[in-house]
Amino acid sequence: MTLSLRAAIGALFGIAIAYLLGATVSDFDGIAIVAPMGASAVLAFAVPASPLATPRAIILGNTLSAMVGVGVSLIPGVPLPFTCGLSVCLAIMAMSITRSLHPPGGASALTATLLHPAAHGLAMGLVFPFLPVALNSIALTGVAILYHRATGHRYPHVPGPLRLPVALKGYFTRDDIHTAFRQMPDTLDVEERDLEMLINLAEQAATARQATPAGKPMTKSQ
Repeated sequence: MTLSLRAAIGALFGIAIAYLLGATVSDFDGIAIVAPMGASAVLAFAVPASPLATPRAIILGNTLSAMVGVGVSLIPGVPLPFTCGLSVCLAIMAMSITRSLHPPGGASALTATLLHPAAHGLAMGLVFPFLPVALNSIALTGVAILYHRATGHRYPHVPGPLRLPVALKGYFTRDDIHTAFRQMPDTLDVEERDLEMLINLAEQAATARQATPAGKPMTKSQ
């Protein structure tokens, strides 16, 4: 099974179960699942190693952002375009502070603002971030954990080992990689230990290639 097919089938199960559970429990205007779950499913099943796809990011990021969206929708007299922008702005800040940055969280905040669940009553507005948003997020994450394990993969992702199987042989040290990672002008969607392991494996591959006689293909034993 290819990685893309495995991710697609996982998303099928994740979204279906999240919808069914939401339909059973949630009673907000007949909404069983919110649209941002589709984007969360892409991250959880297609790129599970991303720091943006952790269970913490999915559950806390979506829930917290929905809370922000509901809160912004309660501010009176604010034009809708500014309200929409403010909800996403504050959601990004909240997720960053709580280390739960999750791109679909921005959509969760925007959804909560546009739906304005508090218009159905303050109690309904306060419940919306939990039912259906948090419930959807928990269900999707649970399916992702079970599905990845059933297909022989690990989720939540565990970054590369603290001690690498083979020490770096080139000019790069662990401190060099850490310094370079922090000096990147833009945030990288990768764990620092995963990046270190990638460099380690690349050095192993380069060493094996250089040790192979020219024109002679490498075998598994090599």
